Amino acid sequence: MSDVIASPSVRRMALDRGIDLAALASSLGRETITRDDLDRGGAGAQAPAAESDTGLWDVDHAAWGTVTAEPTSRFARVAARNLTAAAREIPSVTHHDSADITALEAFRASLRDEAAARGVRLTGLAFHVKALARALQYFPRFNAALSGDGETLYLKDSVHVGIAVDTPHGLMVPVIRDAADKGLWALAAEIADLGSRARDRKIRPDEMGGASMSISSLGGIGGEAFTPIINPPELAILGITRAETRPRWTGERFEPALMLPLDLSYDHRVINGADAARFTRHLCTLLGDPRTLLL
Repeated sequence: MSDVIASPSVRRMALDRGIDLAALASSLGRETITRDDLDRGGAGAQAPAAESDTGLWDVDHAAWGTVTAEPTSRFARVAARNLTAAAREIPSVTHHDSADITALEAFRASLRDEAAARGVRLTGLAFHVKALARALQYFPRFNAALSGDGETLYLKDSVHVGIAVDTPHGLMVPVIRDAADKGLWALAAEIADLGSRARDRKIRPDEMGGASMSISSLGGIGGEAFTPIINPPELAILGITRAETRPRWTGERFEPALMLPLDLSYDHRVINGADAARFTRHLCTLLGDPRTLLL
């Protein structure tokens, strides 16, 4: 049960109902267990598919030169199982688009002195979280979760956004609760706090899981596009890479524009391609005009 991520209230409910959290997590093929999972009691949850033949990996690597054997951590093994289950069970498609964030970055730069006075680092990620939360409100079918048997869709009233954090001990995804109700300064402060505590392994179990959608940002590293893996039971994940200045046609002439690549991976069992394109276009519109994020 130590590998299972669940809030204290969920753990108490599982104990009262006699539900083995570890067994339930294994049957669902993931590590995060929510109240909805307990209400189903694991009934109808898909059992993991039979293990594939891993014989190709069982070779004597030292036969071709000196090697150093380094055991993977428990955290990495749990994450690997969840990623494998997600890739195996979800018919995932990735839609690519780009947002013009020229105005957004100019607005963010104008707040530099205020950010310093507040002692808050106002990164672009705060704007991305706010825009995603707004888009999830506008497209409620994206703010949902699918049951393990694929027969029930749970539409959520609250909007929670997961933030993938690269840490020395592996990828962690703490969650910003009620992101749509928070302002940019509050989001910026919470992003910094969660990221710092994730890297120090101080994130509590109740601060992970239950996200409406997660963001995986590689903008600080580089790249033009990638295909993020959905974190079940979420239905989609937003990937972000580094913005770059490109020529953009205004209808009369080409002008330089700072374009941000967006990569939306979605579960095709619930979301179709047209809806994914509309969702991403709406997100681009929100990011294109920072005033919409302040209303």
